[in-house]
Amino acid sequence: MTRRTVANPHRSSPRPPVGLEHRHDLLREMLRIRRFEERCVELYSAGEIRGFVHLCIGEEAVSVGVHQALTPEDSVVTTYREHGHALARGIPMAAVLAEMLGRVTGCSRGRGGSMHLFDVGRRFYGGHGIVAGGIPVAAGLALADRMRGLPNLTCCFFGDGAVAEGEFHETANLAALWDLPLLMVCENNLYAMGTPLAREHAQIDLAARAASYGMVAWAVDGMDVLAVERAVRRAAQAVREGVGPYFLELRTYRFRAHSMYDPDLYRDKAEIERWKERDPITVLTDRMRAEDGFDDAGLELVEKEVAEELERALEEAGKGGLEPPEDLLRFVYSPAGERP
Repeated sequence: MTRRTVANPHRSSPRPPVGLEHRHDLLREMLRIRRFEERCVELYSAGEIRGFVHLCIGEEAVSVGVHQALTPEDSVVTTYREHGHALARGIPMAAVLAEMLGRVTGCSRGRGGSMHLFDVGRRFYGGHGIVAGGIPVAAGLALADRMRGLPNLTCCFFGDGAVAEGEFHETANLAALWDLPLLMVCENNLYAMGTPLAREHAQIDLAARAASYGMVAWAVDGMDVLAVERAVRRAAQAVREGVGPYFLELRTYRFRAHSMYDPDLYRDKAEIERWKERDPITVLTDRMRAEDGFDDAGLELVEKEVAEELERALEEAGKGGLEPPEDLLRFVYSPAGERP
């Protein structure tokens, strides 16, 4: 099966923008995700958010850096740790909060909650609760675009634990065999739930494992948003040009436990503190101070903007009602073409 290369007038540049303005935007996006999730912790502790909640605090450079290289026409498939991806994709903060609060104004009508954020209009085919469950879906989306002659790519996020699942290996094989326009992004945070990487994988170089399927694979510092952006722009350009699938292993770390239910007894606290020294927000801020003349006043302004957005989103999300009982069977079975 040979891929037909199609010119894409909307494709992102392989070279990232430079200068303070762009770095300022990256910092603001990472802070939006961080402060959003910190507020979710408060809401969960107060009983306003129910069910499972998986935080990406510490991994913000992945969400923000990757989405710099994607266009609105591309598709995104994520795991259940997807708040950052949803916000970076452009789903309004109020719609994400409303979803987590179970309100009908949420991006999934309050039916999915934290683990199942979807937005078809933004081609965000969201959170999948089964480990590696989204990977074959992403391959299907990539194949569909290819068969339609569209110049898009599909970006699929998954964790290091997914690389141990059969879905990853089957999809990697088919994607390479068929030269699918698929960008496989592994968020390697070193722990599959509570299992350390070395106790799960005999070969802990995950990029090397992906390369065995004949695709190009790199390992990238996932705590540096600029490094992530550079790598993903290069990979996305190659995928769009018909090279075939790419695999990026973004080496990152989550500062919080696997989920809000997790007591986090499997990690040494000193290890967590060592990784916090490489907090992606601090890494970028320090670089901006050293190279761009960024100062405390600039940081305070960004924090103020983010805080105001969050308060507006909370107010708007709180206005949404719960789904009426008579609608509970709606969308379970639906006529062809009907959409929420």
